Amino acid sequence: MLVVRAMTEADIDAVAEVHVRTWQAAYAGIMPAEVLDALDPAVSAAHRRERKVPDGARTVVADEDGQVVGFASFGPSRVPGTADEYDTRFGEVYAIYVRPEHWGTGAGRALMDAARAGLAGYPEFRLWVLEDNHRARRFYERAGLAPDGARDFYTPPGGREKLAEIRYSASILDSWRPDYPDSRSL
Repeated sequence: MLVVRAMTEADIDAVAEVHVRTWQAAYAGIMPAEVLDALDPAVSAAHRRERKVPDGARTVVADEDGQVVGFASFGPSRVPGTADEYDTRFGEVYAIYVRPEHWGTGAGRALMDAARAGLAGYPEFRLWVLEDNHRARRFYERAGLAPDGARDFYTPPGGREKLAEIRYSASILDSWRPDYPDSRSL
């Protein structure tokens, strides 16, 4: 049975594994192969343990029978081009990743529901997605988010390419459309 719960210290290694393996699957053909091949769950876990988390930020995990199959991190909206500045007028989903073998099982929708609920104090929430990540964009659009016109470029760690990204946003109250299809169709 799938349960979404707060991430604990004991979950960090599993979250890092999900993060790396999902990047390697979802971004194949979008990010340079050498960048994806160089990703290491141990490095990701160490980074997660060391980084400063802004006030109000949280991470939840999708736990299926004791195994972390996905996670979502969210909090106040980051100010583009800065390392530690936040626009507290808006919420942001910083990351939402599900193990590829669990895509289409409803775990992503459950994580998005949890993130939206966790951002309930904001009138609107946002997220950034690589422009060429069409699968994720379809998921976000079916979840009621839409491109809001903001664009930027992302350079992955260890890479030199600037990858186009676009920002999606939605009202917290209207983020899931009533006609949202069964999650297995994603």
